[in-house]
Amino acid sequence: MKTEETVYITKASGDRMPFSEDRLRKSLFRSGAAREQVERILDEVRGQLFEGMPTKKIYKIAFALLKEGSRHLAARYHLKQAIMELGPSGFPFEQYVAGILQHQGYRIKTGQIVPGHCVNHEIDVIAELNNDCILIECKYHNYQGIITNVKIPLYIHARFQDVQQEWCLHPSRKEKKFRFRIVTNTRFSEDAIRYAACTGIELLGWDFPMKGSLKEQIDTLALYPITCLTSITKAEKQKLLDRKIVLCKSLLDNEKLVSNLGVRGTRLAVVLNEVKQLCHDLNTVTEKHRKNNSLKPAP
Repeated sequence: MKTEETVYITKASGDRMPFSEDRLRKSLFRSGAAREQVERILDEVRGQLFEGMPTKKIYKIAFALLKEGSRHLAARYHLKQAIMELGPSGFPFEQYVAGILQHQGYRIKTGQIVPGHCVNHEIDVIAELNNDCILIECKYHNYQGIITNVKIPLYIHARFQDVQQEWCLHPSRKEKKFRFRIVTNTRFSEDAIRYAACTGIELLGWDFPMKGSLKEQIDTLALYPITCLTSITKAEKQKLLDRKIVLCKSLLDNEKLVSNLGVRGTRLAVVLNEVKQLCHDLNTVTEKHRKNNSLKPAP
């Protein structure tokens, strides 16, 4: 078999890259897998590795083996794909972003029409905490390999400027400190990052900024989407999403949300156990975050 250095795998974007055992190992450790589990998965991947192998196939091998041992570890490993399973409309993603901020103490409004100097604008999420007010545009993609390019901050900057000249200047908001943010579940292009930095727009992407990215915030706060769960069906997940239930934490707070799906007996116990293990450190990490406010997107 070819060595690690000579085997190229194919990303979702179509780009090819050398297969890295170290990268796969790190992602498995991030899910909480033990060393023995990680090495077993690496052995299996090595045995099936071939030139041009899609990264999606490698993911499926790892996910299946994690699921055999620990559902909640597989759920964590499934995070990126799970967010892409929130649905094509983008609305559940807006609810998800709002839920993360709400859990950090912000008062949340979604889908608000606010007046600009020239025209009215729909703001996906408005988050307020004391005098801090964040206006957020969510850019959701349900396919891997899509990059949020510079056109997005360009037109959103114009919208925010229009809102800033009218809605932000209202006497009831004169004490507020306004921030403008774009949140995406994929990556930003280099030009998008540069433009946002130049115009003062905050960016929060899947792996951007390096400290406090969307992925890091989700893992640190243990605020996983219900689409992560391996113990409920796709149809059951959709029922929860239709009821605007997007966080696993909601199932932890109200177990009836699971039983109301028709889940009973042993299976109910399996689902609740996965939820509890997935969110087990939620209260501890959230309190720590509230004290040090360490997770901030890049300005």
